[in-house]
Parts: sequence; C-alpha cells; structure tokens
Amino acid sequence: MAGINNQNFIMRDEETGSYWQQITGAAIAGPLIGSHLTLVPQDELTFALWKQEQPNGMVLAPVSKYASKYEKARWEAEIGKLPTVIHATKGSLPDRETILGVAINGSAKAFQVTKLTTQTPVLLDAVAGEPIMLVLGPDGKSIRVFSRQVGSQSLEFFGSTTAQTATQPVAQPTAQTPTQTAAQPAPPPAAPWKLIDGTSASEWAFDGCAVSGEMKGQCLRRIDALKDYWFDWQHYHPDSTIFQH
Repeated sequence: MAGINNQNFIMRDEETGSYWQQITGAAIAGPLIGSHLTLVPQDELTFALWKQEQPNGMVLAPVSKYASKYEKARWEAEIGKLPTVIHATKGSLPDRETILGVAINGSAKAFQVTKLTTQTPVLLDAVAGEPIMLVLGPDGKSIRVFSRQVGSQSLEFFGSTTAQTATQPVAQPTAQTPTQTAAQPAPPPAAPWKLIDGTSASEWAFDGCAVSGEMKGQCLRRIDALKDYWFDWQHYHPDSTIFQH
C-alpha cells in the first residue's frame, strides 16, 4: 500500500513506480497511467461454507512474527464508525451503508446487503439489460451474484425453506428434584436451503449449478460484484442507481 485516497487504498508497483486505485484497478499516476488491472473473480465466504465447497482446500496460515501487524477481528466494525472525507448524495443512502456494487457495460447499481435476509434470500433485477440475481448462501452470510440468462430464457428464482416446528417434550419438576426447572423447548431444526427456478422447478446449488430437475447440469454465469461502502461506490460510479425492493 502506498497511501490512501478518499479512504481507498493506493497501490504502487515495483516495476514502473505507477500508482493504482484499489476500487477501479486503474493506474492514476506514473508511466502506466490509464492502464487497468484485470479483476480476478473472488468470493467472500464464511470459512465453514468454503470448507464445505472445497474440502481439500488449503488455508494460508498466519506468520507468528507478524501477528501484531494483523488487523483485529473487529476491524470492519471499527472502520464503519469513522467519519468519511467525502459524502454520498444527500437523501440517497447513509455514507457507510454496506452495498454490493454491480457494474455492467457502463451501467452500475448498488444493492444494500441488508436487503438479503433468510426471509428474502434472493433479489432479482437487471443491470444494462442483463437479468441478474443476488443470492444469500446457506450460511446466511455469504452472497453471490449470477446472471439469470440460460440460453434464450431469463429465469425467475426464489428461495425455498421447509422449516419444521417440532419441539422436545418439556420436563416437569418431580418430588425428588424440587429445584429442577422445566427444560426449554428445543429450537426447530434449521430449514434446508433451496434455490428453485420458476420455469422448470429445478433445484440449484449455491455454486450456481442445477442439481436436480430439467435444468440439471446447467450452470449460471457468475457476475462480478464489489462489496463497498455506498459513499465510495457512488464516488467512482456517480451515475449508479440503487436497487428498490
């Protein structure tokens, strides 16, 4: 890291000494000014979900001698309290509203992360004519974005759960145990996570591939999305719209 610009990292390459903006991947000063880095697709997943999808994956272990330099677990929460140098348009969203930004063919849209919940695990929309959806994963935290276009069809999706409400019998106090308190009902089992398309009723996994039904074997195309604060996303995408649910 070579510095900060509007609370956005500035990077400097060793080969040419050019300076690069984090959010856009563009060289903003130096011999390579105007060049752009290629965005590498990435996921921000919980470790449990990643381990489930990649059982043979390797984890980069921390280096003990640099432990004091690592950010603490509450780094993101603490950063969220800091004032911003620039501000979002008045009357839009709070400066530090966490969004997922999607940019396609010059059009940009911001999706508030809080719009995705276990009750509303799928958001359907279109950006620059591309039908897309945001999906909340089985862990209730991870989010992925996909194109809904499969061949000539633009699919509609919805999340499905079949939560059960069975509880365990309540234990009653007995004469032998006068101080015993009644046991609390056991919480209902976690609802199974499902993603269904409304055209064929096929079931899809969180990796975007159909696992049953007429569409089995088909996979959706991933769409790049950037998790960011609204003030920062709007600064670099001034014409961005906001998803209205």
